[in-house]
Amino acid sequence: MTTEWIWVAIGFLGQALFSARFLVQWIASERARRSIVPKAFWLFSLGGGTTLLAYAIYRQDPVFIVGQASGLFIYLRNIMLIRRETRQSEASRQG
Repeated sequence: MTTEWIWVAIGFLGQALFSARFLVQWIASERARRSIVPKAFWLFSLGGGTTLLAYAIYRQDPVFIVGQASGLFIYLRNIMLIRRETRQSEASRQG
């Protein structure tokens, strides 16, 4: 397997992870019967975005690099907010 094919596989993996977040969000919303964004959405966003950023860097595509890199900050921030909310909820339950 050549380096080129490995990077194509990495690109497809990143795209699959990134696309899976929409499936996760849709299923969660259907189950709740309202629009929600579960933690898994942000985890798939982070995993897919990171993988696609690596692929974009390999391809040396500045538009793709900036687009993926800027999204990572949003994904990380949402994960941080969810973790903080979880810790606060646990602390309030413990008294």
